[in-house]
Order: sequence, then C-alpha cells, then structure tokens
Amino acid sequence: MSEKSDVRPPAVSVIMPVLNEERHLRGAVQAILAQQYDGEMEVVIALGPSTDRTDEIAAELVRETASSENKRVHTVPNPTGRTPAALNAAIKASRHPIVVRVDGHGMLSPNYIATAVRLLAETGAQNVGGIMHAEGENDWEHAVAAAMTSKIGVGNAAFHTGGEAGPAETVYLGVFRREALEQQGGYNEEFIRAQDWELNFRIREAGGLIWFSPELRVSYRPRPSVRALAKQYKDYGRWRHVVARYHEGSINLRYLAPPTAVCAIAAGVVVGAALTPWGFLIPGGYLAAITLGSVPAGKGLPLKTRLQIPVALATMHMSWGFGFLTSPKALARKVIASRRPAVLSSN
Repeated sequence: MSEKSDVRPPAVSVIMPVLNEERHLRGAVQAILAQQYDGEMEVVIALGPSTDRTDEIAAELVRETASSENKRVHTVPNPTGRTPAALNAAIKASRHPIVVRVDGHGMLSPNYIATAVRLLAETGAQNVGGIMHAEGENDWEHAVAAAMTSKIGVGNAAFHTGGEAGPAETVYLGVFRREALEQQGGYNEEFIRAQDWELNFRIREAGGLIWFSPELRVSYRPRPSVRALAKQYKDYGRWRHVVARYHEGSINLRYLAPPTAVCAIAAGVVVGAALTPWGFLIPGGYLAAITLGSVPAGKGLPLKTRLQIPVALATMHMSWGFGFLTSPKALARKVIASRRPAVLSSN
C-alpha cells in the first residue's frame, strides 16, 4: 500500500439545528452516516423546543450509534429554538477540524462530505457549498420544488439553479474549516434568518474565500403547504431587507423584483377597481407570465403537479415581496447594533 493511501482524511463534525423535524430527521441523519467518507465523523444535533417526536427520534439515533467508534450522534439543547443559536451550540459541542452544516430536512448526496473536503484542500477556501436541490414527496411539494429550481422562481441564484464553480458571496449550508468559524466567533444570533450570508460576509471581509461548486448537492424537502411556504418566503423577504440595511450595496435587481411586483399588482387592482378596468392588466399580466413560466418548469411532471406550480410561484413572489416591504427598520437597527467586525487572522 502506498504512503498516500495510508493518510486518513480529516475528522468531520456535522452540525444540525432541528425543530419539529420528525418527518425527515431520521432520513437526514442516515444520509450522513452513510457517507462515502473514510474519516472519523460525529453528528451533533441541536434540539429546539419541538412539539412533535423530534426529540424521541434524536434519542433513538444517539442510542443506535452509541457503540460506533467512528460515526456517533450526540445532542445538545437549544432552548431558544433559533437557528443561529442552535448552530453555535452545536459548534461548541463538536470537536473536529472540518464542520459541515446540515438542516434536519436536508439529505446529503453520498459523496458530499468527501467532495467538500477535497474542494477545501484544492481551493484553500474557508467554506464550500453547492446546490440546494429541492425534491418533493407529493404533488404540492413537487410543484414547489419545480418553482424553487426555476429562474422564474428564484432568479439566477446559483445554489438554486446551478452554475459554474467559483468564488461566491454565500453558499447553501456550507462545509467550513473550524478555524474560520472560531476566528469569527460563530454565527451572529441576532440574524434569525440570513445568518449564513452574514457569517460568510465576515469571512470574506477577513480575506477568506467562499467557494461554490455544483459538485455538491443537498436534497431539500420543500414546505408541505401554501401557508408554510408563504411564511418561509415572507421571512426570507423580511430578513433580506435587514441584510440590505446592514450592508449597503448588497441589493440587486433580483431582490427588488418581488416587492416591485407586489406594489405594481396592488396598484393595478386599486386602479382597476376605482378608475378603469385597464388597471387589471397588471395583475392579469403577472398571472399570465407565471403561468407561461411554469410550463418549462413543469416539464415531465404530472398534470396535477404542473397546475400547482403557478400557485407556488405566486406564493413565493408575493410573500417574499410583502416581507421585504414590511420589514421594520427597528429590526435592522437592532441587528446593526449587534454588528461583529470581521476578525483578521493573526498569522
């Protein structure tokens, strides 16, 4: 055996913030434990105050892996239920030099960790990430998945629609060098959403590289209802406006499209109802656009799924735009007050 083959890959800590994830938690952890990776691995689950069987399933996973020397599951409490607090608690409780973030409803592709560790070494990046590959389990979720992976749904975001490997502002989830996380003091817990973007901003500001690669894929389970999807995207819009106020110059036309659409449609309805029916051309044109746009997104899918794609698109656009428009300045001021300057390496 050659000397090269005797070198063992670095040990990896996988951190998972979970809250009410009984439906997907076991599958997500099993996908981690089944990774094609020869290095030592631990999974640290940060448990929020769930109201379903999440804690029970997590306890089962701990027991089932207790006798394993190389792949074990641990849990830590996260009484706040907030994602950034969960991530920081899991980072603190973990111990290995590579830290992989996974959500409770994310399924890693079989060689995800091995590929990410290789990319960290090849690029010298502090964090690497790839594609958020939405996959549904019923007609509605298939429709949402189609919307989330189409440009009419999410614009040109590479981690949704794919793209060439290269430096990025942020990536989905992420595989980090522990030293980068510890140098920056972890996640800013005031960012209930967009905490990945904020941390990656500090890493970049300190001179670190964030790297996107389409080789990395995480299967993502969409929200199971219109209401849940609307809340998710309202929160996305709300916190994206916080980010825009936090970091001037970070906004672009893709982010302004949903709030512009909300304002235009609202104005069109008012004008159409109060002045002239011509006003209804605006909401009518929007409906026509998302209906036509859903055709390529739904290619190859069952009819029942294809019919729901425009509903998913409208829910995503309108909820995101509404959240952006109604995001309070007080929230941004609170977050800005908690600003953590990037910490430069002492080397």
